[in-house]
Amino acid sequence: MTTLDRANAETPNGPVSIEICVDSAASALAAERGGAARVELCANLWEGGVTPSAGLIELVRSTSIGLHVMIRPRSGDFCYTAEEFEIMQHDILVARKLEADGVVLGLLNPDGSIDVERTRRLVDLARPMNVTFHRAFDMSADLFRALEDICSVGADRLLTSGAQPTALEGASTIATIVKAAHSRIAIMAGGGVRQHNVARIMEQTGVREIHASLKNSIASPMIDRNPRITLAATPANECQNFQVLEEDVRNLRRAAAGPA
Repeated sequence: MTTLDRANAETPNGPVSIEICVDSAASALAAERGGAARVELCANLWEGGVTPSAGLIELVRSTSIGLHVMIRPRSGDFCYTAEEFEIMQHDILVARKLEADGVVLGLLNPDGSIDVERTRRLVDLARPMNVTFHRAFDMSADLFRALEDICSVGADRLLTSGAQPTALEGASTIATIVKAAHSRIAIMAGGGVRQHNVARIMEQTGVREIHASLKNSIASPMIDRNPRITLAATPANECQNFQVLEEDVRNLRRAAAGPA
C-alpha cells in the first residue's frame, strides 16, 4: 500500500480518496491526524493558492501523508508568460527533489483552451510524480474539448467543480465528465465540499476522489497592533489565520464513507 492509499475512506463501493488543501504546517498536520489520504500544499490560499516554499514542502514531506505541491507562480489567470513558465519548471524540479508524490498545475491559452504543448512539457518533467490538472479546467471555454486535451498530455487527475461555484451545483456536469473520461483520468470533485454534502456529491457525480479546503478562521494571537497601517489586502487578513482542524477532516472522512 502506497502513502497515497493509506488513509482512503472505505465505502461499500470501494475506497474514497480525501485530499485536503492546506497552506500551513499546522493544517497539514491536522489533515494527517484526521486521516486524509493526501494534501494539496499551497501558499496564500486567500488568493487562490500559489507555489509553497521549499521549507514548507520539506516539513510536510517529513510526515506520512501524501503530498501534492501546487505549481502556480502567481495568483490571477492561468495564461503564463515565458518567464513564469520557467519558474513553473524550476518549481517542479524542486518538488521532485524534495520527494513530493505529485504536483498540481493548470495552463490556459488566451482563448480559454488548454495550453497543450506547455502542459505536456510540465507533465513529462514531473515524472515519476503524479500530476493533477486543477480548476483552471473550470475556466476553460469548452469543458469537453479541455478534457480531451488534458487526457492527451498524460495528466493523472482532473480537479473540477463542473464549472460552477461548488461541486454540488456542478454535480450533473461532473457526472457527465466522469462518463466522458472513460477511466482514462481520475476525476476529483472539489469546491464547497463539506461533511453535510459530500455524500450527495459522490452519489450524484460518481467520483471516488474528493478535494476540500475545510479552512476555519483562527484569531491572531497578536495583542499589540498598529491600527494606522495594514500590510495585507484587507486589515482582517492580519487579524486572523485560516487553519484546517483535525476534527473536520475526520468528520468529512466519516461522511464520505457513509453508515458503518
